[in-house]
Amino acid sequence: MAVKIRLKRMGAKGDPFYRIVVADARSPRDGRFIEEIGYYDPLREPPEIKIDEAKARIWMQKGARLTETARALFKRAGVLARLTAERVQERG
Repeated sequence: MAVKIRLKRMGAKGDPFYRIVVADARSPRDGRFIEEIGYYDPLREPPEIKIDEAKARIWMQKGARLTETARALFKRAGVLARLTAERVQERG
């Protein structure tokens, strides 16, 4: 089963709010998901990004892949750099 970390759109028309979720790659964008690991609110100034790094680390170790948009949010929040640095330290 291919697992991805991606966004799930919430909110009203013209008022988007996104949850960062772990989902089976075959499930629809706003369909079933395995676990919610954060959220993204683009309408706040500055845009608000909240990611549970511990859950993200666990899922990435299990083989979950980031979508392009999720990767950009992780990078903007500084989470991707920390996860990559930890991975480099583990290897030696």
